[in-house]
Amino acid sequence: MSAVIALYTVASTTDRPTTWRVGLLTMTVLTGAAMVAGPLPWYAQENLAIFAWTGIGATAGDAVRSRRAFVQAIRERAERAERTREEEARRRVAEERLRIARDLHDVVAHHIALVNVQAGVAAHVMDKRPDQAKEALAHVREASRSALNELRATVGLLRQSGDPEAPTEPAPGLDRLDELTGTFRNAGLHIEVARADQGTTTLPAAVDLAAYRIIQEALTNVQKHAGPQAKAEVSVVRVGPNIEITVLDDGTGEDEAPDDGGGHGLLGMRERVTAVRGTLTTGPRYGGGFRVHAILPVKNRTPTGEDPA
Repeated sequence: MSAVIALYTVASTTDRPTTWRVGLLTMTVLTGAAMVAGPLPWYAQENLAIFAWTGIGATAGDAVRSRRAFVQAIRERAERAERTREEEARRRVAEERLRIARDLHDVVAHHIALVNVQAGVAAHVMDKRPDQAKEALAHVREASRSALNELRATVGLLRQSGDPEAPTEPAPGLDRLDELTGTFRNAGLHIEVARADQGTTTLPAAVDLAAYRIIQEALTNVQKHAGPQAKAEVSVVRVGPNIEITVLDDGTGEDEAPDDGGGHGLLGMRERVTAVRGTLTTGPRYGGGFRVHAILPVKNRTPTGEDPA
């Protein structure tokens, strides 16, 4: 029985050729020893039983090993099929996003070009031929209405049945900076705000939203990573054609730095700044703390000769 258990263990944990070699050797040795040196005649059934029992142990172990390999192969095929389905779903989502982006580009480019041409005509003939100017403005209104309808239809494809209604309040900007910092103060963060522009600078909507989100994300990082006793300083300064946003903190650095974690805060800030053609600088301060500095253009800049569409 010890030999049978040993053969079963070898067969269930190794490959088939090893099982055959060890099994045949063991069966031959044990059966031959029983036939030659045993008390019974060599042709006795008990000697043949030794051969049968050792063969059964090896066969049972090999069957168990084959079953395990079969189940593992099925599991691997299922996991591979699941990964394939996920990759296919991601590919289809990427293709659909690209198609929608192309549709949006075509819609916006076409109608904005029409609006631009008709607005130029209206401005040119406004004084001398007001009737023609009114007609051009009517075309502008019609083109803008068509653009909005097509944009609504295209973007509506992205909405699902359970999605909440789109917010009707305007996008946040620097005019809500006091409200933003107040929420962080209520959470226990000490913040000092300095605005050299006195809130009089009128920013494009995209730049205004980017500035608000940069300050919001920077203060969130301060609250998460700078430590419980950290203090933050926020400054908004108009410098020539740009507006500069700076967020400083004097954190101890005991917690994980914002650029060392798994989040996407700094990446999101960089993408927002790049989208409005600004620059972003982030990094630790000398002596402790972290610094976020963004330079945003007050007016949207378009490279010379580049088609706005």
